[in-house]
Amino acid sequence: MAANGIKVNMTPSHPGEFIREEIIEELGLTVSKAAEILGVRRATLSDLLHCKAALSPEMALRMEKAFGISMETLLRMQAWHDASMMRARADEISVERYQPV
Repeated sequence: MAANGIKVNMTPSHPGEFIREEIIEELGLTVSKAAEILGVRRATLSDLLHCKAALSPEMALRMEKAFGISMETLLRMQAWHDASMMRARADEISVERYQPV
């Protein structure tokens, strides 16, 4: 919730979606070629690009080295996405506020 009381309903994209659209497709790469460039298995990259796996710090560094996108930016995208997904499930977690005696 914003400081002025206005709630912003904005679900951040998974970083895999950003990488797929803004890097892989923009450069005209196939998943196989991009995986080869990054030095990872095709299945590993495919899972990330299809939002089935989280972006690891190692993969973020590989992206930075190969394509020049900041590792920190990608990891912030992942953290924002994860926080948003957890916030959406907040009602499933039953924890009471601690009150010191």
